Amino acid sequence: MIPQSRPVINEQDIASHAGVPLATWRRRDAPAFRQRVPALFDSRVRVYDQAQAHAFLAGQPIPALPAEPHPDDLLNDEEAANLLGVTPSTVRAYASQSYLPRGTTVYSLRLWTRRDLEARRDTPPRQGQGGGRPPGKGGPNKAHAYEGDPRLRIAADALAAAPDAARTHLAANLAAQHGSSPRTWERLLAQAARTPTR
Repeated sequence: MIPQSRPVINEQDIASHAGVPLATWRRRDAPAFRQRVPALFDSRVRVYDQAQAHAFLAGQPIPALPAEPHPDDLLNDEEAANLLGVTPSTVRAYASQSYLPRGTTVYSLRLWTRRDLEARRDTPPRQGQGGGRPPGKGGPNKAHAYEGDPRLRIAADALAAAPDAARTHLAANLAAQHGSSPRTWERLLAQAARTPTR
């Protein structure tokens, strides 16, 4: 976690600040540095609190990090996963599917604010804008797609009036008279032929 408003630094920049090549710094200085200044994330990309790193390089006491969580703390995918109760890959998927903000990138690490993660945790992702149908609530089942459609009666009347006419011709006439496409009227005519009308 990167505590709110705390600048960070990686090992390349620490070595540069110390005035030595990265390989030299890692061989000569990194072991002692890492004992005194913990990386902010347990990941292959090591980032450190800048104030702590500079204090070490200057031979000064290492300042403590804030102990209390803050809404603007930045968390990586593993920390986010722990907060949300999901896997890190799910956190990344949430970000790509806009269930989470895309986050911010710091030294190639994708990070999210605690505020955004807690908002997602408190309002979990749902299907569709309104969240879809509540669990256990079934909608009315239709016998077919055009059940209750008033055009079905018009199609049935057209079939009864001209039983030998080609359906494509009937559909074109019905579309011209009542709107909708001829293809829609062909489907209505087909359904009317299969559906007894009262």
